Formats: sequence, C-alpha cells, structure tokens
Amino acid sequence: MRETTRETASGSHTPLRRPALPRDIKVMLLAAFLIALGFGLVAPVLPQFATTFDVGATAAAVIVSIFAFMRLAFAPAGGALIGKLGERTVYVSGLLIVAVSTAACAFAQDYWQLLIFRGLGGAGSVMFTVAAMGLLIRLAPPESRGRVSGAYSSAFLLGSVLGPVVGGLLAGFGLRVPFLAYAAALVLAALLVRFQLGARPSAGPGAGTAAPAMPMREAMANPAYRASLFSGFSNGWAVFGVRMATVPLFAVAVLQAGTASAGWALAVFAGGNAVALSFSGRLADRIGRKPLITAGLAVTGLATASIGLTDSLATFLLVSAVAGFGSGVLNPAQQAAVGDILGQGRSGGKVLATFQMAADAGAIVGPVLAGVLADAFGYGWAFAATGSLLLLSAAWWLTAPETLPGRQAA
Repeated sequence: MRETTRETASGSHTPLRRPALPRDIKVMLLAAFLIALGFGLVAPVLPQFATTFDVGATAAAVIVSIFAFMRLAFAPAGGALIGKLGERTVYVSGLLIVAVSTAACAFAQDYWQLLIFRGLGGAGSVMFTVAAMGLLIRLAPPESRGRVSGAYSSAFLLGSVLGPVVGGLLAGFGLRVPFLAYAAALVLAALLVRFQLGARPSAGPGAGTAAPAMPMREAMANPAYRASLFSGFSNGWAVFGVRMATVPLFAVAVLQAGTASAGWALAVFAGGNAVALSFSGRLADRIGRKPLITAGLAVTGLATASIGLTDSLATFLLVSAVAGFGSGVLNPAQQAAVGDILGQGRSGGKVLATFQMAADAGAIVGPVLAGVLADAFGYGWAFAATGSLLLLSAAWWLTAPETLPGRQAA
C-alpha cells in the first residue's frame, strides 16, 4: 500500500496510508470481472453460432446489434425501476434476466429464437449496467470516486481480455457451450451481489434500497452533465462503435494485413487502456476530473483521426495503442464526474440511464455513419469525422466546470 506524507504543526512529516477500498466495492469489482469474463466467452462465437442457422453475414450482424438496440430502448424503463426498487434489486434482476436469456440462446432452434433471446439479454444488460453505476456512486467515498471508477474499469478490462481466450477454448466443445458458461458466470455474480453487498454498515445508507431521485431537470441544468452526455455519445461512437466495426474493416481492406490484424488492434488498444487505468483514476481524485476528461478526449480523438492516415501495420497498431491510452485516461474521470454531479445521497436512475443512452446511441449510430463516409469518400474521412467529434467534446468540456468536491469553482 502506498504512503503519502502529512506535515504536522512542528514541521515533521507523518505517513498517511491511502485508505483501502471498502469491502462492498471489492464485491462489485469481482462481480464486474465475472460479467466481463462471461461476455468475452460469448463475443467470439456469437456471429459464428448465428450462421449455423443458414443466414448470411448481415443477419449474423443483426444478432450482435439487437443487443445494443435493446439496451438503448430499455434504458428509460431501467432508470425508472431503479427509482422504485433500488439499485441492488435492479442490478441482480438484470443479471438474472441476461443469464436466463443467454442460457436460452444455447438451446435456440432457429435464427428468430436466437434473435429474441439475445434481444431480451440487452434489456437485462442495461438494467445492471445503470444500477452498477448508481451503486458505485453511492458506495464510493467522494474523494475516491476516480480511483473506484478506474478499478472497476480495470476489472472489466481484465475479464474482457481473458474471456475471448477461454471462450475460444470452450468453443472446441461446441458453439453452445460458451453461452452456458456465460449464464453460469452471471448467476454467480448475481448471488455474490445479492448475499455479500451491504452486509456491513460500510455499504452506506440506501445501498440496496430506493433513495430520493435527482430530477432530470436539475441534472440538465448542470453544464458538466450536458458536457458528459456529449462526451459519452462521442466515446460510444468511437470506442464502442467504430473501434469494433470500422477498424477491423480498415485493417483488412486498406492495409491488407489479414484478419488477425484486427485482433492485434483490439489487443494493443486494451494494452494502452490498461496502462492509463493504472494511474488515471487516482490522478482524477487528485487534480480533478476536467483535466483528465479533456486530455483523454483529445488524445483519443487525435489517435482515432490518425488511423485513416496509417499505411503500415506497425503504425496502425501504434495509434491504436495511443487511442486505448486516451480512453483509459478519459473513462474513470468521466464516470467520477457523473458521480460528483449526482452525489451520494440520491438515486440517479433516470440521470444515469440518460447518460448510458447517450453512449449506446453513439455506439449504434457511429459505425453506420462511419461506414457511409468510408463507402462514399474513403476510410480517412470516416476516421477524421470520428476523431473530430471527440475533439469537439474536449472543447465542450473546456467550458464546463470542475466537479471534484472542493474544486467545483475551478
């Protein structure tokens, strides 16, 4: 455990230990790892499994996109449920819905059954995603929100990296097996949160019950929240949309580097992300959210715009790693800023759901519009437009106030 020093009145220095994360936060981190690990089990085999029902690539892609579409469509209802039932109940319920729908996917007998089951999973996914954000905000000490957000992102990243490796191995036993393994991981995470979260007073008031909700009118009146919505949309467009859809196509069609190059791009992005996550959360707690958010958006934007200018695999992988680094700088500070706006004493169902909707909308719209630009004008324009959107978000944040408690006037 790292130590800092504090100067006393006599001029001597006494060590200060950085407080350990609360037990309930550790429960949430373990659950996040299990969820990401399970999702990673299914991600590599889902399109292949869809094609076993004698459908083409477009229909297989719809199986992937229906999940994101249902997340977006069901987010308002998920936010309302949190206001009525509390974060923990909605979190556990969402996990169990995804577990049941994923297990059902393993037994789907035709394409349309698979499409319906996967869509139901998207509804459950947004329930536990928004509820998890609310729980983290309520459980994390205000001075440690950045650190907690960074740790949560790291847990998800580790699970996401390990999941596809394990999923590829399980696929050797049949394409249906990873779905059952994912369902089991979700049930385990649900049981963990249901019976371990809030077992101690440190869970804080309202950790598992409904609390007074922040009105959307109040949130929208905050310029930092409006900036968060735009940066969330831009980040969803670039990181969760274009990175997953357009980057692989560019690697194969333009660089002619082979399909493996797309996997390498995702891997180095994750590597850059991991490097930034090792310090960005703590730094956001020390110097403020705004500097990390603007820097992360700027770095990711410049790197993303540069992808279309690369003409070699080495340069392509380098800028992908830089983009991952920028994303790792951005995300913990962004999550912490939304937490600062909401505060610990209130439920943020609709406020958090709207923020999640902005990111999901970007992830859905981004690849489509980037694809249109790539077809009409070339990949360079697609990546330039995506990078420009991120840079515009950084400029917007320059006009927004700092949200870190004690620095709001910055």
